[in-house]
Amino acid sequence: VQLVESGGGSVQSGGSLRLSCLASGFTYSSYCMGWFRQAPGKEREGVASIRGTGMSLYADSVKGRFTISRDNAKSTLYLQMNGLKPEDTAMYYCARVQNCGPVGGWLPLSKMSVAYWGQGTQVTVSS
Repeated sequence: VQLVESGGGSVQSGGSLRLSCLASGFTYSSYCMGWFRQAPGKEREGVASIRGTGMSLYADSVKGRFTISRDNAKSTLYLQMNGLKPEDTAMYYCARVQNCGPVGGWLPLSKMSVAYWGQGTQVTVSS
């Protein structure tokens, strides 16, 4: 299994970035995927998760600003980030989630276990 992120960078507050994660080594469309982030001195936190069907879940802190999507034909996961704030500064990780939750429901992002992580891509937002 390999997960390779790209698209991070430095932007000013209010700007946008689009992260991508190319997956390989497994049947991508069958798995729940997610984006997580870790800021310096803080614990890693869930940002958003998406099922193979396209149904998605967001952390309250990014709801309405970030959009998670996937292209199963390209085995690629995306995170479109608009209205970026300095508090969004973190290393962002793509992940293959072990279990998103029961059919028709979700585990909280904080309860999702991750089977595989990407290497991360840095996002820095200046005020």
